Amino acid sequence: MARPVILIVLHVSLVLAILTTLVSCEAPPHILFILADDYGWHDIGYHGSVLKTPNLDKLAAEGVKLNNYYVQPICTPTRSQLMTGRYQIHTGLQHGVIIPPQPNCLPLDEVTIAQKLKEVGYSTHIVGKWHLGFYKEACLPTHRGFDSFFGYLNGAEDYYTHMVWGGYDLRKNEEVARKYSGQYSTMLFAKEAQRIIEEHDPKKPLFLYLPFQSVHNPLQVPQYYINEYEDLIQDNQRRVYAAMATCMDEAIGNVTRTLRKSEMWNNTIIVFSTDNGGQILQGGNNWPLRGWKASLWEGGVRGVGFVNSPLLEDNVKGTVNNELIHVSDWFPTLVSVSGGSLNGTKPLDSYNQWQTISKGTSSPRVELLHNIDQLYPPQPQKSSDSSNLTRWDKSFTFDTSIHAALRVGDWKILTGYPGNGSWIAPPELGKLSIHPDDKPDKTVWLFNIKEDPDEKTDLSESEVEVVNSLLKKLQGYYLTSVPVSFPPPDPRSNPKLHGGAWSPWE
Repeated sequence: MARPVILIVLHVSLVLAILTTLVSCEAPPHILFILADDYGWHDIGYHGSVLKTPNLDKLAAEGVKLNNYYVQPICTPTRSQLMTGRYQIHTGLQHGVIIPPQPNCLPLDEVTIAQKLKEVGYSTHIVGKWHLGFYKEACLPTHRGFDSFFGYLNGAEDYYTHMVWGGYDLRKNEEVARKYSGQYSTMLFAKEAQRIIEEHDPKKPLFLYLPFQSVHNPLQVPQYYINEYEDLIQDNQRRVYAAMATCMDEAIGNVTRTLRKSEMWNNTIIVFSTDNGGQILQGGNNWPLRGWKASLWEGGVRGVGFVNSPLLEDNVKGTVNNELIHVSDWFPTLVSVSGGSLNGTKPLDSYNQWQTISKGTSSPRVELLHNIDQLYPPQPQKSSDSSNLTRWDKSFTFDTSIHAALRVGDWKILTGYPGNGSWIAPPELGKLSIHPDDKPDKTVWLFNIKEDPDEKTDLSESEVEVVNSLLKKLQGYYLTSVPVSFPPPDPRSNPKLHGGAWSPWE
């Protein structure tokens, strides 16, 4: 008589185990990734700026602000590392940005985050700026894992006419979308993002990548946003830039309110990031950080970023995270949290940071290569520099005239010419700018970023052992780098040959 009882117990146990498994298998989260363009460290309200960004401030206050978060100094490299989880020295995109007539794109053998998310059932959409090449159809977003694309392929186009370098550049999927000429891109992209959210089946996971054109030059925005700053900012460039930031903030508020009203909100992760530091010459600002866009100083690479999600642990909501995180880390982080696999990619240079962000654990990242760009104009070396060169152990063979920077722990080394290293205060503060007095032939700097985030105290002369250790690491990275891909312009790209629009030509 004992056998039937045993079978019943086993049957009940099996059913309970199955039910427990089903309950524990949560649906993959919906992901909204918002990328601002040329958005400076001092250009968001919660960093003490006069710029009006109430929606961003509220989203950040509800979530986790990333205070030790890094991007690349310019557009294409940041986007390439977001898409692949790999350093730009490993994709050939370590120099400059892809310009319209270049036969160049994110290497076709690289696996993108959109492709990995599609593997686990996501609907994938991009609305906004691509800037990862288009000379072949295979380079287009809809061939790199995205189900749909509404946006532009290049950078720095007119916000209204959508013209750049003599060609029209706005597409709906793979077709030129001329009917939107005259419409301001920030509002166009927000409305398209809202449409996607409203029409999406909440039972299917959504990846919506929203790389805004704002606040990149040209400085253009409807006048009524500029009017908000008439009494706050006297400098014209800064005033228009501020208005553009407020317009973008409003657009983000519209998109996130649409998301909150949907059935998806309670299972959504929102990531906000800039793509590089603000461009001082076009109204942006990174005060009190040193330098700006295109430089390896903190003002060029330290990014505004935060995560907002109901999936965050309650104890981290409303906090500031000071762990080291890089834009490339979104690849393994978002693929892993979605239940996807990292198999099938090339070796990653990135780390899954979800536990760090959602629970406040230590970051798995302990070092970060900002870049090595041997094509960047080198700092001229004078004969007087030879005595300084002997201070570094040259057996490590890294050429310190090369434009490079590396972060290991709290230490950061910069070599070559890192870019303009001035400290530029926003005009509305009324403070004088500070310009460094470095010798013109100097090619090595060392800073403790934790103690000196504004890079004011160079320790390269007093911490020679640290310098030598970091130069050795830089040389190790340099040996793993692939050749730079930066081909000359191709005359076949001329928009006149393609109906007046920038289009694939091979």
